[in-house]
Amino acid sequence: MTLIDVREGFPELPATAEAWLGELSGPTAVRVPGRDGSRLRVVSGLLHGNEPSGLRAIFELLRRRALPATRVLFFVGGVEAARHGAGLVHRMVPGRRDLNRCFRAPFSDRDGAVAQAALALMQDEGLEAVVDLHNNTGHNPAYGVGVAADPGRLGLTSFFARRFVTSAFELGALHEAFPAHVPAVAIECGRAGDPAADALALAGLAELLAADRLPLGKRDDFQVLVDPVRVRVRPNVMLRFAEQRVPDADLTMAADVDRHNFQRLDAGTRVGWVRGTSLPITAVRESGEDVSEAFFALRGSELVTRRPMVPIMMTTNATVAVLDCLFYAAREA
Repeated sequence: MTLIDVREGFPELPATAEAWLGELSGPTAVRVPGRDGSRLRVVSGLLHGNEPSGLRAIFELLRRRALPATRVLFFVGGVEAARHGAGLVHRMVPGRRDLNRCFRAPFSDRDGAVAQAALALMQDEGLEAVVDLHNNTGHNPAYGVGVAADPGRLGLTSFFARRFVTSAFELGALHEAFPAHVPAVAIECGRAGDPAADALALAGLAELLAADRLPLGKRDDFQVLVDPVRVRVRPNVMLRFAEQRVPDADLTMAADVDRHNFQRLDAGTRVGWVRGTSLPITAVRESGEDVSEAFFALRGSELVTRRPMVPIMMTTNATVAVLDCLFYAAREA
């Protein structure tokens, strides 16, 4: 872990975030002083190496050299993954753990050690808020994720989005690692590579860091989703995305299935096609309860919803779907 302290001046930076990424030796934290030295705000970006909006927003704010309202700790975590291969294409280094699943004990491997070192830097009596900037692989509006839809988390999210999803899944994500009184959220800024996602991350972050006080509660037209279930592909299921059923695939999802993100699906809506007579997916609540058959059913060769739901994070990337999840299904509060 490299720590850069800019109390004596901001670092000289290259022309682009990608060039800066090439100069970093590995996971990097940057401390920036603020007008109020008693409070700290933490901003993380690039925990996943193929999600660059956070990196670009952090870089641009460092380049502007503006003094924020409070002290800030920037954390750029997935440097090795981002530089692997062609660059900005790998979620994590192949063969290693997802860094955003490492922020809880045991910290026994290389990525766990990075997470542990980052958390040690973030432990501060003045810690006021934590924002972790992400992209996703499907078509999604911007939204926030946190362990509770309390006023602090909703207010923090409102700098970036008008949607919020509660999630008590204990995955080892960064936003799960803080006590209840510290609002911590993951912000999904939109699809990776979309200039609009980069612009949203930068505008929201600039407003957040300039604000003397953080808002409490939600702004107008705010959608809150609760009780998500995690939908995953069963082991050894062959998954394909296509316009119609692929005969040799166990599960075929529509090539544009992500159009359903944040839309209400009625019971009986087709979400895919199957080969065989058993569900090729699982649906698990935050408690660990398997509710697959309560949420999904087979109708001939079709996979359909058994109850109304609002899907989020539907992806059309088969690798992400298998390594992480296919989507989450929630309900409106």
